[in-house]
Amino acid sequence: MCKSVYSLSSFKFWRAFWITMRPYLLFVSCVAGMVGFAAGPEIGIIGTIGVFLAFFLSYGFGQALTDCFQMDTDSISSPYRPLIQGIITRKQVLSVSLIGLIGCCLIFFFLNPWTLIPGIFCVIGLATYTYFKRQWWGGPFYNAWIVALLPIIGIMTVTGTNNSPSFIFKYEILLLFVISIFFSYANFVLMGYFKDISADRASAYNTFVVNYGWTKAAVGSDIFALISIIATGWGLLSVLLRETIFSTRLLSIPIFFGAFIMLIFAQIGIHRIKDEGKANKPIANVVRGFVLLHLAEICLLRPSWIVPIIIFYIIFELALKARPEKGQV
Repeated sequence: MCKSVYSLSSFKFWRAFWITMRPYLLFVSCVAGMVGFAAGPEIGIIGTIGVFLAFFLSYGFGQALTDCFQMDTDSISSPYRPLIQGIITRKQVLSVSLIGLIGCCLIFFFLNPWTLIPGIFCVIGLATYTYFKRQWWGGPFYNAWIVALLPIIGIMTVTGTNNSPSFIFKYEILLLFVISIFFSYANFVLMGYFKDISADRASAYNTFVVNYGWTKAAVGSDIFALISIIATGWGLLSVLLRETIFSTRLLSIPIFFGAFIMLIFAQIGIHRIKDEGKANKPIANVVRGFVLLHLAEICLLRPSWIVPIIIFYIIFELALKARPEKGQV
């Protein structure tokens, strides 16, 4: 344990906090939220950038918040993390992450005050996640409903202040995409447990993998992946079958197939390796599949964003490659 704690005013603290935020996973919350945003009418560039940044950073602040309640298992599985090393404190991380999440919620609130409702639920969900992670039936689903609220917040930011959260049920295609986000993120969470089996067992985290073993958990992961692929594919087909042969929305197809391939690699990989020390490879492919799956949805809804979508994915791959601990995702 390091005796020297970095000051909040120091560059070293913010560098350590940035590592705690998992910058290579900020793309996950961003694509989930921007799916809902893309489903609504266009707003100005300033509003779009503000919403994009809020969704982008929200994952990092949320991850830092949950880390404060999982130091027991992280001390075994992830000793490289600054919070475990003691160079930043739990109090510092809690305060900064909560302020950051409140700031993200305020951006959404400015565009539509109704977003405060799902925003508060997201923050409460993040703060209480650790209890449900300890229950074999809770972790993936509990984490997934939090992320599934992001596209709902996204559509609310651009549909006007007179629209409550129930307004999204008028969007059939968005409901399909919310289902896909829920199950694809649940798959990511479940898949992530494979790399921490020993640490979770030693820390009394009775995850599905710990409780039921590798094979059954891998089959559960297959089911989550299949549901997400079907939901996204159904949404894409419901729109594309009505389009002309030259529609720019067809650009979503190769992105969808890229997601499909990554998820297939991930599912085959998790069945074959059966070694938690090597689970990072299929987990990384699940993240790639998640990002590509929902980029395909965004491309369908906003085909004019194809260039930013390509740039976004390239930066994601570079960030994923640059993660500080290759065995962790």
